[in-house]
Amino acid sequence: MEQGFTIQVEGTAGKKIRRRVRRRQFPMTPAHAFTDYRAQGQTLPYVLIDIARPPTGKLNLFNLYVALSRSAGRETIRLLRDFDVDVFKQSHDAYLIQEDERLEGLDKRTHEWWDSMRTNFILST
Repeated sequence: MEQGFTIQVEGTAGKKIRRRVRRRQFPMTPAHAFTDYRAQGQTLPYVLIDIARPPTGKLNLFNLYVALSRSAGRETIRLLRDFDVDVFKQSHDAYLIQEDERLEGLDKRTHEWWDSMRTNFILST
């Protein structure tokens, strides 16, 4: 938004000088920014998300999930700029898949152990 107007100032020796002044203002809304890591666990009323690949580092599926799931609904999410759709086609890191399988195995063994403890307790009483 730009606005122009004329002002009068007093110059040297008390002479009045007319000057044209132009004021330019950019429409802004107060806000703050934070990373997807900081946003975890929060529900925000409105979000403006940048899911374009960063110049350094990378963007993985976990980053995308956290960023896109912080809003109260689809209607309150806005994307800052275009992005490469291939970012959604990437696979999870092999180490993460392996760790998830390990944790599922531990969970299964823990359930089996508790079931055997309960059975042994019932038989011994």
